[in-house]
Amino acid sequence: MLTLGVVECGLLGLGVVMLLVPGVLKFNPCSHGREDVHHTHERPVVRFGGVALAGAFIVVELFIALFFPAQRGRVPARLTVVLSSLAMFGLGFWDDLKPIGAKRKLAGQVLIALTVYYAGVGIETFKLPFTGRIIELHAWGAFLTILWLVGITNLLNLIDGVDGLAGGIALMLLGLLVYVGYQNGTFVLLTAGMAGAVFGFLWFNFPPARIYLGDGGAYFLGFQIAIYSLISSHKGTVFAALLAPLFVLALPIVDTCLAIIRRGLRGLPLFRPDRRHIHHHLLDMGLSRRQVVLWSYGFTLVFLVMALAVLWSRANLFPVLLGVSVLLLLVCAGRFNFSREWFAVGRTLGNSLSMRREIQYALTLMSWLRHEGRRRGSLDDLFDDLAFAAQRLGFNTVKLTLSNGERSWGQSQNGSAFRTFRQELRGGELGILELRAGLCQDRSACQWQGRDNARGRPCPCARHERLFEIMSELVTEGWLHAQAAGVSPAGEDGCRFAKPGLTIRQIFKKDNLEPQKIRGSHEGSLL
Repeated sequence: MLTLGVVECGLLGLGVVMLLVPGVLKFNPCSHGREDVHHTHERPVVRFGGVALAGAFIVVELFIALFFPAQRGRVPARLTVVLSSLAMFGLGFWDDLKPIGAKRKLAGQVLIALTVYYAGVGIETFKLPFTGRIIELHAWGAFLTILWLVGITNLLNLIDGVDGLAGGIALMLLGLLVYVGYQNGTFVLLTAGMAGAVFGFLWFNFPPARIYLGDGGAYFLGFQIAIYSLISSHKGTVFAALLAPLFVLALPIVDTCLAIIRRGLRGLPLFRPDRRHIHHHLLDMGLSRRQVVLWSYGFTLVFLVMALAVLWSRANLFPVLLGVSVLLLLVCAGRFNFSREWFAVGRTLGNSLSMRREIQYALTLMSWLRHEGRRRGSLDDLFDDLAFAAQRLGFNTVKLTLSNGERSWGQSQNGSAFRTFRQELRGGELGILELRAGLCQDRSACQWQGRDNARGRPCPCARHERLFEIMSELVTEGWLHAQAAGVSPAGEDGCRFAKPGLTIRQIFKKDNLEPQKIRGSHEGSLL
C-alpha cells in the first residue's frame, strides 16, 4: 500500500508541475527589472519556477490528507513542516518580485528556522557513531538547528547558476530522502511527490532553460531537504540521516566554502554573487552548459552512492568515506586544473589582499551611485554620475548603448593597449554597457591628465586581469541598482527627485577634469 502511495504521489507531483509551468511561462514575469550580472544565460529567463513547485507541494499534501490520512497522522510535526516550507518559499518569492537584500533575507531565514525549533523540530541530542553515546545539546540545539536549516537552504540557492544544476542535485537529495522515509515512515509520500515535481520541472529547466527556480524555488527545495532530513534523524538524534545528505551536497559545500574565503579576503560582501564558482570555471574551459550540468550530475551521483553507504552502515563507514571524498575532490581538482589556483595559497592571499583597498573604494562609490539614482531626474544626468565613478576607479572610457541612442564618455589613451568589458544588460533589454581601462607596465608610468598620483587615487590601468573584471562587474551592478532606484532606460523621470547637490560637471571641474560626452550619436566617440 505504501509503495503504491509513493508512486501515486510522485506521478501527481510530476503532473501538477507539467500543468503549472506553461502557465507561469505565459505570465512571463520578467518585467520586475531584476538583473544578475553573473548569470550565464544570454536572454531573460523567467525566475518564478518556485510557484509551480509550491503548487505541487500543496496539491500533494491535500491528496495525502484525503487518501492517506493514517500515514499523514504518523508525523506530529507535519503542520510545522508545511507552514514553514511555504513561509520560506514566500521569502524567496518576495525577493524574486522585488530584491530585499541579503541581510533581510538572512534575518527572515533565521526567524523561520527559530520558529521551527520552538515548534518542536530541532537537533536536541548528538549521537556518537562509534560508541553510541548520546550527548545532550541543550542551548546549542537551537544554534545547530538554525545553522542546519539556513545553511542547507542557502547551499542549494548558491549553486543555482547553471540551467538544471540546482534542480538535479535537489532531485538526488529528495530521492535519498524517499529511501530514508520509506525505512522509518516519515514524510515518504510528500518527499516522493516533491521528487516527482522536481523531475517534471527539470523538463523545462534543463539546458537551455525556459524557467529558473528563482530564490523562491531554491529556498523552498533547500529548506524542505533540510527539515525532512532533520525529522528523519530519529527524533533529533544526529547520525546517518544528517550525515548522508552532506555527501550529496559535497559540490555546493566545497563551492560555497571557496566563495566565502575568496570574497572575505577581497573585502567583497559574502553574499554577493560572482562568476568564480566551479561551474563558471568549467564554462570558461569551453564546456557547454549541458556538459557542465552532466559532469556535475555524475560527480554528485558518486557521492550519492557514498551517502547510501553511510545509511547502510549506520555511519560506521563515515571516516573511510570522508577520506575517499577528499581524495576524489583532489583528483577532480587536478583533472579540471583547479588545483593550481586552490593550492597557490601564498599567491592567492597576496593578490586578494592587494585588491582589498581598491575594491572597498569601488563599493563605496557604487553605494554613492545607487543613492544618486534617487536624486537624478533623467538618464543623462545619471550617466554623468556613472562616468565620474568609472573614472575614479581607473576606467578611461564608458559607453552605454540604448535603443534611443548612445551615451559615451572617454579620455585619450595615447595608443596604449587596453582591456575591455562588455555586458548586455538583461539580454540587451536595458542596453549594452562597455568599459575600458588602459594597460601599463607599472603604476609610476600612469599619467592622468596632470593628476597627482601621490594623492592615493587609482591609476587608470588594468594590470591585474581579475581586479579589472571585479571592478567592471561592480560598476555594472552599481549602474543597474542606480537605474532601478530612479530612472528608466528611456530616460523618463521615474525617481523621487530630490534637490540636487553638487553636479557631476562641478565635481570634474573641481579636480581640473573635463568629461567628454557625446549623446545620441556615434559621431566623435572615442570608443
